[in-house]
Amino acid sequence: LSHINTTIPLYPYKESYPVKQIESRDVDEFLLPEEKLRGIFLQKLRGRTAIENALSNVSVELSIDLIAKVVDRGNLGGEAMVLFFNWAIKQPGIPRDAHSYYIIIRALGRRKFFEFMIQVLHDMVKDGVKPNLETVSAVMDSFIRARRVHKALDMFENLEEFGLTPDTESLNVLLLCLCRRTHVGAANSLFNAVGGKIKFNCVTYNIMVSGWSKLGRVSEMERTVKAMIADGFTPDCSTFSYLIEGLGRAGQIDDAVEIFDHMKEKGCIPDTRVYNAIISNFISTQNFDECKKYYKALLESNFDPDLDTYTKLISAFLKSQKVADALEIFEEMLVQGIVPPTGSLTSFIEPLCSYGPPHAAMMIYKKARKFGCQISLNAYKLLLKRLSRFGKSGMLLNLWDEMQESGHTSDMEVYEYVINGLCNIGHLENAVHVMEEALRKGFCPSKIVCSKLNNKLLAANDVDKAYKLFLKIKDARRNENAQRYWRSNGWHF
Repeated sequence: LSHINTTIPLYPYKESYPVKQIESRDVDEFLLPEEKLRGIFLQKLRGRTAIENALSNVSVELSIDLIAKVVDRGNLGGEAMVLFFNWAIKQPGIPRDAHSYYIIIRALGRRKFFEFMIQVLHDMVKDGVKPNLETVSAVMDSFIRARRVHKALDMFENLEEFGLTPDTESLNVLLLCLCRRTHVGAANSLFNAVGGKIKFNCVTYNIMVSGWSKLGRVSEMERTVKAMIADGFTPDCSTFSYLIEGLGRAGQIDDAVEIFDHMKEKGCIPDTRVYNAIISNFISTQNFDECKKYYKALLESNFDPDLDTYTKLISAFLKSQKVADALEIFEEMLVQGIVPPTGSLTSFIEPLCSYGPPHAAMMIYKKARKFGCQISLNAYKLLLKRLSRFGKSGMLLNLWDEMQESGHTSDMEVYEYVINGLCNIGHLENAVHVMEEALRKGFCPSKIVCSKLNNKLLAANDVDKAYKLFLKIKDARRNENAQRYWRSNGWHF
């Protein structure tokens, strides 16, 4: 590779696995543990015993986390998921407790395999494992998410079948699921129907206030708070935060500020949740001066900003293209020791990669990496795409190398962005090496990228190299079409 332009780092071209090593390994070696287990069901084995024997012969270290990965992802049917779980729960080291059953019940509910979900719930009781509120919540929420509210209500009424009683805690679980899915009317009907039969607590009233708050129904919020006070409960910070949010959604910002200002008089000192609510109201009106004012007031109070505070502010500043303010708040968040989750970090980088040069996005990335934040593959792709467009080849190749060091594997999109970026600045030799590496690993970039590189080579009068690359791409395209045909017929090679 001595003929490669020395201004471009060479290390991106080192392959994760040498070619000889790839040839000597079994195909199974490249699959993740959960993919190996799911792959058993692609073999269409006949009979439960044959499937269980095949599962037992898979060389993986079974754990609760692995079981969750198998059932939460992929495209297993309900019967296959239950069969796999029944096999897994018998294996040594796998606890037969409520949490294990919760994993399969939640996965079945998400896929709308309701018959299998109820079946597993009954099996759970037969095995002497008592469902907890987490399990009940997963079942009810699955029904409500699928708009089968009556099924969730029936579940609540028949809790005794599963060793539970319709008490205050289980009522709160159902009300929370209903309000979270905006079925506030159904929640209110249930709330009125069980009044006097089941004792309410402060949480019950707060859940109802939060439900009406999401809809901006001020009169209903006020009515619920009055009933709460009449029942002997004192509104707390959760109550006031929901009231302030609801007033904001109704456009009554001044009323929300008035409630905030008089909280101390009512014996309730505003906490972080209340400050977040008032900040959200001013974000909705794009009054960033007031946002900063209440943010500074929070810093001066006895409470500290939390992840929600910083996420709201940073997202709002980025949406309004106030990049300097967003970067300042982001740095303050990291200094405070609050590490944003991978999804939030990606949401910060995404808008910065939609306008302007990639400098600000790279600043977010570098600061996050310095503080040990986990960077998602999607975030890397956004940055690579932006750097490619602006022809920042040196930064692009450095980022590509850091992405691989972080444990992420290059896919088709990554190779396309790198090739496109090298083409944009005329580093055709390096672009050819990256293209050849992609082809060796089974990735065939899009026709647009291939044509762009080919045309650049022809324009540079490098016909021989363009022709050789054309032949390699042609073979790769033929293999890709063959694989697509195999998979369409259910052949998984």
